[in-house]
Amino acid sequence: MEIAGRIKLISDIQTFDSGFRKREVVLTTEEQYPQHILIELLGDRVDIINSFNVGDDVRVSINIRGREWVNPQGETKYFNSITGWRIEKLMPVSSGMGQDNPMVPPSAHISPASSAPSMQEEEDDDLPF
Repeated sequence: MEIAGRIKLISDIQTFDSGFRKREVVLTTEEQYPQHILIELLGDRVDIINSFNVGDDVRVSINIRGREWVNPQGETKYFNSITGWRIEKLMPVSSGMGQDNPMVPPSAHISPASSAPSMQEEEDDDLPF
């Protein structure tokens, strides 16, 4: 899976007693309702963000992970995490190119002649608020 957005935060590397390393990156998506998405970089992937800066537009290849935990009271809880494994910089589109959203590749745009709604429009209709 991939997610695109603008880098809002790059945390320092955290190193644990076991030698395991972790770093967090927050992306802000550019859509009708922008989301601030926390992405974890783990192990040898913590350095893939070194050449990027806050404010850069990027596309991150991610895995979504889930786990189950039973607390001391016997209640089962579920947690999700998003881990990144590749990052690429997106180049801003200059005006006059006919593309109004630099986060969407040209092939994903629907031509004005098309009457079919895009996948994004269908997803927006399902929002509970």
